[in-house]
Amino acid sequence: MEKVKGPAARCTTATCGWRALLLPQLNRQSLYVYGSEMAVEQECRRQLQSGVFVIHPFSLMRSYYIMCMMAITFLNLIGIPMEIAFLDGNSGLAWEGFNVFSDTLFLIDVALNFRMGIITEDSEEAILDIKRIRVSYLRTWFIPDVIAAFPIGYILLFADLHYSNDDNPSKTNKMMRILMFVRILSLIRLARVSRLVRFFNEVEKVSNANLEVVRLFFRILSLFMMIFLLCHWNGCIQYFVPMLEEFPTDCWVRKENLMNATVSVKYSWGVFRALSQMIALSYGSMDAPTNYVEMWIVMVSMVSGCLMYTVLVANATTMIANTDPAAKEYKSKMSRLEHYMTFMKLPPELQLRITNYYQARYGGKWFQEKDVMETVSSALKEQILMVMCSRLLRKVPMFQTRDENFINAVLFKLEYEVFLEGDAIVRQNVPGDRMFFIDHGQVLMEADSYERELCDGDFFGETCVLTKGKHLATVKALTDSQCFSLSWDDFHEVLDGFPDVKKDLETMVELDTEGGLV
Repeated sequence: MEKVKGPAARCTTATCGWRALLLPQLNRQSLYVYGSEMAVEQECRRQLQSGVFVIHPFSLMRSYYIMCMMAITFLNLIGIPMEIAFLDGNSGLAWEGFNVFSDTLFLIDVALNFRMGIITEDSEEAILDIKRIRVSYLRTWFIPDVIAAFPIGYILLFADLHYSNDDNPSKTNKMMRILMFVRILSLIRLARVSRLVRFFNEVEKVSNANLEVVRLFFRILSLFMMIFLLCHWNGCIQYFVPMLEEFPTDCWVRKENLMNATVSVKYSWGVFRALSQMIALSYGSMDAPTNYVEMWIVMVSMVSGCLMYTVLVANATTMIANTDPAAKEYKSKMSRLEHYMTFMKLPPELQLRITNYYQARYGGKWFQEKDVMETVSSALKEQILMVMCSRLLRKVPMFQTRDENFINAVLFKLEYEVFLEGDAIVRQNVPGDRMFFIDHGQVLMEADSYERELCDGDFFGETCVLTKGKHLATVKALTDSQCFSLSWDDFHEVLDGFPDVKKDLETMVELDTEGGLV
């Protein structure tokens, strides 16, 4: 989660105070939705000018609020089934206090949702109008949230306090029945699982989860949390149903002699039975179900286990298929290349060199550089080429004093090439029409009278791009080398637009070109 930047930060240091927590942050998600930092600032001004208390969906308060509520919701979904199934009304004041605290938070959550800005997939700005927020919430999640936030914790706390201070046996028995009914009724709080799913979706939207690795992490985490909750609830049900029947003689609890066991032992046996049935390993004990209730529990466990396995496999397959598509495309291309080389009966040495070339050229990730360059704007393309090649051009004498516009025009004509160790890049006395700039690698220049090694930042073949003459030396790659090349045709196409530069270079051609020029 990023720190508050831009207008929100200025608001914090000025007069806005706590209202800065309600304003949108400047992060990847807000930039993706609004398009620019200026647009985010305009969104901040729009919210400030509205003058109403609305929490922006990209605000810092919203991010921390979602994280907090997600943790509280998950603890409730774990604790509520355990309390009902295993604690037998003796959960203690600490757990009842937590129940009251949770119910209070969920009631506050219902109220805050009427002041929570909404961002939809197709909208260009957040919905900050109170009436629209109210109507949207009432039509969607208001009723499920109210049901999940029903304050059963308050009822249980008041009932327990009254029960502990009452010495009348008849009233005590009556209160026990009421408490059992209320505790069963508290299962409606498990509807908060829908809130957990929504929280995960909102975390993915509001945080910087537009990064693929972060989005994948949240998907895996949410998947395993749901599987854990399913196994946990099933384990609690395994013990809870026999408890409702007051532990008949043929139930599994009596067979395993767990009546007086600790909560951890009961829970462990319950989860063991649940997992055994869900993965169809066994019934969780040596004996098959002996009554209709247990038989139905086993069948439901098996069906839920099949569904869990199906969801797990489907999600895992989807995540694997969507992970690193460039690497998968590279493997697919290499597989087709291997089939082609085998079909053409190429020698093993040549096949190895071709494979090595693809590895050096693409590094295990398949991409089409021309497609990338064609889809970005001309300004971005110019910046990319400036970063990659500007330093290489500036080292060539004939480009050192040239106008920036001329340099940029030449940059657009450069072609990226890769040569493997041992490749002959150019040969002596062979007509040439390109010059080369070495980005990374090492080459050897060999002529009749001299040898010279060139490395990163060096160049060769400049006379060929000027005169289209023959190379004066042979150049071989000593290591895998990444170069940029400039052809005679492209260079002279640029020169046609810069007549002064063309005239200067024609004068240079008439001068002495000795000194190892290729």
